[in-house]
Amino acid sequence: MKPKAVFNWSSGKDATLALYKTLQNDTFDVNYLLTSISKQYDRISMHGVRTALLEQQAASIGIPLVKMEIPEMPTMEVYEAVMQNTLTGLKAEGITHSIFGDIFLEDLRLYRENKLASMDLQAVFPLWKIPTTALIREFIALGFKTIVTCVNEKYLDKSFAGRIIDDSFINDLPDTVDPCGENGEFHTFTFDGPLFKEAVRFEIGEIVHRKYEAPKTDTSCNTDPEKTPAPDYGFWYCDLIPK
Repeated sequence: MKPKAVFNWSSGKDATLALYKTLQNDTFDVNYLLTSISKQYDRISMHGVRTALLEQQAASIGIPLVKMEIPEMPTMEVYEAVMQNTLTGLKAEGITHSIFGDIFLEDLRLYRENKLASMDLQAVFPLWKIPTTALIREFIALGFKTIVTCVNEKYLDKSFAGRIIDDSFINDLPDTVDPCGENGEFHTFTFDGPLFKEAVRFEIGEIVHRKYEAPKTDTSCNTDPEKTPAPDYGFWYCDLIPK
């Protein structure tokens, strides 16, 4: 009997390819897709995609969806409490593994492994250390279709929001930007390809800019006048409207 797993589903390209490889390898019984939702906006955290489109996406893939509601800009303590509560419920159903689409961020992998190990769960990373240029080329060659829904203005300008990822998109990326956006440069929504019974249909809506406050740090011992707080940071979001 295959181990039961939950797949951490962002709705984007890396998660899509990791899920595709997981199902192709047939090593795990993927029982659920788990997605963090902004409770305030009813959208996928960071990606900005409406929950209605996420639900259509999961239905087309054919794996039950578990939505984990997170408050806007939660503390790590709040996020971890919600995650632990959710995973405790899934573990009671026999889940033993948690699968991620991470590629090369060592500190993030270690964090996930340690948190899961404390719950006697095991982390799995199907895309780990595969070169990102090879991954994005494979993703396109397989016939997956994905659209950029969020762009970090630190790395890319507004013109990249709302673009379909294809060879032209990859060629237009600055050399400083990872082709899979693994450093948080951009986020995507996958709407068609080998995993889907049918394409998720949507219209491209407004492109909006949102600014967030930089994470607060303890400055009580800061005596250096040249050290100033980190600047706020912004993102361009392309709204996708269900058809």
